[in-house]
Amino acid sequence: MVYHIRRLTIAASALAALVFLVWLLPRILNPTPPDDFERRRDQQWVESSPYWIDRQLCRWLSLCGIQHLRWDAPAISDAPPDGGDLRFEILKALALGWSAERTFVTKKYTSSWEEPPMQSDLKRKRLGAQGTGRILEKVPDYVLEHAPLVHLYSKENFWPSTMMEHIRHMEPFEDGASLNWTAALNLDNLGDLNKEEDIVFLTSTEDVENRPEWLHSRVGIPVPFSDDDFEEDDGAEHKHPEVPDDSTWWDADRTHPPHRIVDPSKRPAKERRPHQRRLYDEGQRPLGGDVPVDEKKTNPPGYSEGPAVLILVDKGAGIVDAFWFFFYSYNLGQTVLNIRFGNHVGDWEHCMIRFEHGVPRAMFLSEHAGGKAYAWKAMEKKRLKGSEAERPVIYSAVGSHAMYALPGLHPYVLPFKMLKDVTDKGPLWDPARNHLAFWYDYELGLEEDANPTNETRKSLEPAASNPDLPTSWFYYEGFWGDDIYPLSDRRQWRLFGEYHYVVGPLGPKFKFLERRKVCQTDKCIIVESIEAGEKSAWY
Repeated sequence: MVYHIRRLTIAASALAALVFLVWLLPRILNPTPPDDFERRRDQQWVESSPYWIDRQLCRWLSLCGIQHLRWDAPAISDAPPDGGDLRFEILKALALGWSAERTFVTKKYTSSWEEPPMQSDLKRKRLGAQGTGRILEKVPDYVLEHAPLVHLYSKENFWPSTMMEHIRHMEPFEDGASLNWTAALNLDNLGDLNKEEDIVFLTSTEDVENRPEWLHSRVGIPVPFSDDDFEEDDGAEHKHPEVPDDSTWWDADRTHPPHRIVDPSKRPAKERRPHQRRLYDEGQRPLGGDVPVDEKKTNPPGYSEGPAVLILVDKGAGIVDAFWFFFYSYNLGQTVLNIRFGNHVGDWEHCMIRFEHGVPRAMFLSEHAGGKAYAWKAMEKKRLKGSEAERPVIYSAVGSHAMYALPGLHPYVLPFKMLKDVTDKGPLWDPARNHLAFWYDYELGLEEDANPTNETRKSLEPAASNPDLPTSWFYYEGFWGDDIYPLSDRRQWRLFGEYHYVVGPLGPKFKFLERRKVCQTDKCIIVESIEAGEKSAWY
């Protein structure tokens, strides 16, 4: 009798320890812990299951919706004939002691600032756009000369999309119900959805698991480059002369201008007036750059039908941040033990290059809820034929489109490389060939946020190269994809904090464009080499 009691005690202790571990690990590993709003939202999500046993397994063992488990193929043609039921596989994995631990955050971004918004006294030089009635700024040549080149994954299934094509297949939802919006949504009225009382979600009118063609956006596959399109590396450095690296350019905005680290009077005379390119050149080069377009081709190498969005932010004192945003209609999550986590409709990724007096200083690469910053000298670079400017080469992960500085495997969050992004030297995308360019006045934007009136918002203006672009889409405060599917939905599951489907993303306005530092998050270390970046995690 004592023997059986001892065994039961050991078994109960082991079970209690397992439950505690399952409860604790997602909280430890989550780089962005949930707030009170998210915790209340999670309780409602668990209650959405119609099955009592499902709710209890979800609360106590973090096994939610296991009756829904199946293989989630990237494309319909990849799906197994039987649907790929994974329930027995997950139970087998659990029997072997597996526990995955991370929570996907469905958090509405909120910004905080150390000081209240201030109206800048900075008067920027502007150039008029003939016949438009508005004063628009040109895109500085140096921004396009140093635009990134993006290697998309060779076996990618979800390619760069256009915002308008995406919106055509979406319907605005609020509190889980359609708004029955009477006007057809477009980029010029999307911001009108902010008038609704609650958060709005652009929700797909089709089941995304049927993989409609617009979700793949294969028209966004870039036109291939050839080896002859690039200059061979001769070992020499081809770049514009740099200003002395003696200012705090890595932490600056209009109210906190970079200060000199060294007293200018103590520098040699020849260094007192460093070379500086003009911020606004007399003429803007074509978006395609210097490479001539073959008359027999519709578009030049690197061109994608899915345009990038370029948002330029003047931080004052010669500091300009060039944000390159990349939009996709679908984010395919990664797999752990053949179980997929992290899908969502709509996907905004970005990189940012910080310039000081026209000289590139550092580059930020977005990676899930954060990202990493690299010194300019650390980045891999290429030169197009006929150009003297070096352009950074970055890599987009398959499915998630997270940005990295190297091809290969990129584990994150979970131990033992259980969860990882994968990049390679797939099709090379040149966003400078097809982009929508804007200037954003972040100080005016903060004032507008404090007193929101959509009709009078002027913080975002098109660049002179595309003066007629709409701006309402930028001010849209809702999500660009479906809300998180409830536990009752056949497509949804959550294991140890990992959701199969998470909420869609917020737009570029909520990517901390007003940042003083290079990174999107408060913690910001600018690494001096790609190797150092690969060994560190942003969280």
